[in-house]
Amino acid sequence: MSLPSDASQPTSRRAARSAAYPTVSPAQPADPAGATAAGAVVAEPAIARVQQIAGAARTAMNSVLDGKDHAVRLALLALLAGGHLLLEDVPGVGKTLLAKSLGRVVDGSVRRIQFTPDLLPSDVLGVSLFNQESRQFEFRAGPVFANIVIADEINRASPKTQSAMLECMAESQASIDGTTYRMPDPFMVVATQNPIDMEGTYSLPEAQRDRFMARISIGYPSAEAEIGLLDHHVDHDPLGSLRPVTSLAEILEAREIVRHITATPELRTYVVALLEATRRDPAVALGSSPRGGVQLLRAAKALAVLNGRSYVTPDDIQALAVDVLAHRVIPKDHDDAQVSADIIRAIIARTPVR
Repeated sequence: MSLPSDASQPTSRRAARSAAYPTVSPAQPADPAGATAAGAVVAEPAIARVQQIAGAARTAMNSVLDGKDHAVRLALLALLAGGHLLLEDVPGVGKTLLAKSLGRVVDGSVRRIQFTPDLLPSDVLGVSLFNQESRQFEFRAGPVFANIVIADEINRASPKTQSAMLECMAESQASIDGTTYRMPDPFMVVATQNPIDMEGTYSLPEAQRDRFMARISIGYPSAEAEIGLLDHHVDHDPLGSLRPVTSLAEILEAREIVRHITATPELRTYVVALLEATRRDPAVALGSSPRGGVQLLRAAKALAVLNGRSYVTPDDIQALAVDVLAHRVIPKDHDDAQVSADIIRAIIARTPVR
């Protein structure tokens, strides 16, 4: 792939729509698995333990999120795979409730940041203040330093403030006043986003969207689920009875188990074939980045564990491809979530599994 300094590389959505995606050079093969080994043998009791933890968390979250099991499952997959989650939908359908319930079932620190147009990067990262007594500057950490960070309505903040999250999400650290501060471990950002055609919203830059492992839409509940919502959520706080079902240590152990799940060379080749298909598709202005393949394989490993397997199958890849890849491609005609999802589904249907 051409470097960003190459004149043929699209540098914006407008440029991407008016120019073809640069051709991947044969001298630079893209392997989304990176240096990850094929996978060590994982003991069945360890997989069963992760299933038990995820099952308990899923049950607890579904008790306050009626009819949103798909969103709950994707949130848990992102947590186990070490990724970040982007929830995109209209206001009032439960995006923040999903993020808060995920934070509640994990016995760790949870911070919520309400993004607004006047929010500054220092409001997110923190600031160094001069201590009159010690005559030294002391760093006061911002709300981003937490295990689960709820970035509410992230696209209402200015691009400058949004970019403050990039280093935190990509490298689990923040560089402030020449000093690098590590994020707590585990660290996960669950961001909510309103549709970009709503008043007072900014489209997330491609680089920032690419940091999210998956993008999902909550959607309106069914009539039956909405009746239950009126019955249970009007008179009391739905999160009041939600209790932690696991610990941070168990989450870190589960992530280590997921990391060692087997992914064969043939399966990694299939992932690369899907990525290349997004770059060659005539309806796509900008295809998926190599990071998309990395995130897809990580999520598929987590799904394999939840299904009780120590190896990834093409079915795992296909089940998650839309959620992981759709927000990484830019259609030529209209940058719409549904259009991107349809493109990924068509690519899955015509890409053979070898």
